[in-house]
Amino acid sequence: MIRAALIALGLLLGCIVFSAAPAAAGTVSIDHGGTYWGENVTVDRDQVIDGDLTVVGGDALIEGTVDGDVNDYGGHIEMLPGATVTGEHNEFGGPYVGALAPWAAAGTTSIMHEDVRLLRSLAYGAIILLVFLIFPVRVKVALDRLERHPGLSAGVGTAALLAVIPVGVLLLVSIVGIPLIPLEIAAVFAGIFIGQAALGMLVGRRLFELVRPHTTPSPLAALVLGLIVIGAAQVVPFVGWFITMLVVLVGLGAGILAFIRESGFGATRAPISGPPMNPA
Repeated sequence: MIRAALIALGLLLGCIVFSAAPAAAGTVSIDHGGTYWGENVTVDRDQVIDGDLTVVGGDALIEGTVDGDVNDYGGHIEMLPGATVTGEHNEFGGPYVGALAPWAAAGTTSIMHEDVRLLRSLAYGAIILLVFLIFPVRVKVALDRLERHPGLSAGVGTAALLAVIPVGVLLLVSIVGIPLIPLEIAAVFAGIFIGQAALGMLVGRRLFELVRPHTTPSPLAALVLGLIVIGAAQVVPFVGWFITMLVVLVGLGAGILAFIRESGFGATRAPISGPPMNPA
């Protein structure tokens, strides 16, 4: 039971990371079962996969045969004509999107698949925008940390991401710490969203300064522009995954530092450039 719980925790935390950082997942054809992270997995026609197939943070396209179960966390399972799955096929995440917006559910064409990816990107950007509107002061502090401590932000984000699963395992094993696991997940979400809002504002502001150096953008305009630029960069082939991980690590680190007094890491406070932000 403990082993199953540890596996479930690892899969859940993996889904959190990949759903919080939507990237252009690569597509790979497989010849054996197992667990695949952040990739769109294809079982080719006449291919027989022996064992269960689990995909985390990507889609599963089945054209051949899977002698076992097919599980997809945060993606979609597409069964083409002639495909066979001897066990069960379960989607964790995809059905909720289809239930809330059936017209946006993944279909059998690449155009519909791109529509779903676009919808997910827009939904993620809307969450970032909502976090900014609810917590403008905390985003402002994260932006301050990011501007003056980018290296520290990346380091803290990397350490935090590496510590997520070990901390979750310790809470799970301790039994009494199990109720704290949702708090850990919520903290990861909060750090990523706040930090990425700050990163979006920073990118948008810098771009405004290059295009219109004599114009000071509003924080909201800078955030929207920054999210568009970051989202476009994340779908660039080959380098999109690197940009996504960089955004996640730096954003998470800045979000964590936003909750720490600056005197705690030995820096003197300096005024933040840019227009004032209304905390209301």
